[in-house]
Amino acid sequence: MVRIEDIVAAAKRLDGIANRTPLLQNAALDAVVQGKVLIKPECLQVTGSFKIRGAYNRLSQLTPDEAENGVVAWSSGNHAQGVAAAGAMLNIHTRIVMPEDAPRAKLANTRRLGGEVITYDRYSGDREAIARALATKHSAALVPSYDHVDIIAGQGTVGLEIAEDAKRMQCIPDQVLIPCGGGGLSAGSTIALCAELPGVEIFAVEPANFDDTARSFAAGERVSVDAGARSICDALQTSTPGEQTFPILYRMAEGVLTVTDEEVREAMRFAFQYLKLVVEPGGAVALAALLAGKLPTSGKTTAIVLSGGNVDVEMFSEIQAELN
Repeated sequence: MVRIEDIVAAAKRLDGIANRTPLLQNAALDAVVQGKVLIKPECLQVTGSFKIRGAYNRLSQLTPDEAENGVVAWSSGNHAQGVAAAGAMLNIHTRIVMPEDAPRAKLANTRRLGGEVITYDRYSGDREAIARALATKHSAALVPSYDHVDIIAGQGTVGLEIAEDAKRMQCIPDQVLIPCGGGGLSAGSTIALCAELPGVEIFAVEPANFDDTARSFAAGERVSVDAGARSICDALQTSTPGEQTFPILYRMAEGVLTVTDEEVREAMRFAFQYLKLVVEPGGAVALAALLAGKLPTSGKTTAIVLSGGNVDVEMFSEIQAELN
């Protein structure tokens, strides 16, 4: 179990490494939801997503022998960039297993940051098996994308910052919406938020076609989505909640919201037009839930996390063109 003390310790390690992204407010968004919205733009984070937080927290705690042998990770793209960036900062060789159809920007940036990329077929390959085989071959340490205490604690610094800044602004949220794939960000942030803001309600948000966390909440145990599931939210295409992250969410979060791909597109258009932010599909799901009225917001203060902004220019341009 990750403790608030672990998250506070991670925040100290990340000081000067990760950006302390601000809590933003926007009059147009407040008017739409008829309440106050606090926006945590992790799309402005180092490497364009929150993932540097968990990656650096994990890599910075390796022993010298572990660091010398390098690390192996698996990722749809954002964790890959976070691991590669952390490895470059700490002079640790990084190998990352990534889908061959990952956004080109994510593949290119991972390589640019120094990561050695090994691609696989997202729908027929087993990325964890490939990564574990590589780790065995090179005697390397594994850096899971979400199911590890150091990763969860690092991602939890997002929630810690939301709580600290909301207190400073004297604008305490009634509810917080957090994107959810494997659950590292949502679980870690839930621990921090519940410790710092007693009574706050937390909702994980995921794509409707990858609603494994919502299904698991309903079943009371971890279940998976169909193998044929598809979504534009490449960062959130996790078929089963994490073994460590799900119990945290199930015990501490209020529930799970789901959004369609079209609702995500609308959120990306809104973010660009009104917030002046580039947000990738997976990073926009919390905003999508807000705009689609997935929960009551009138007269309430709601905090949302925009978890990433790494989207290919072609996809982003196509989605924005639909605004006209």
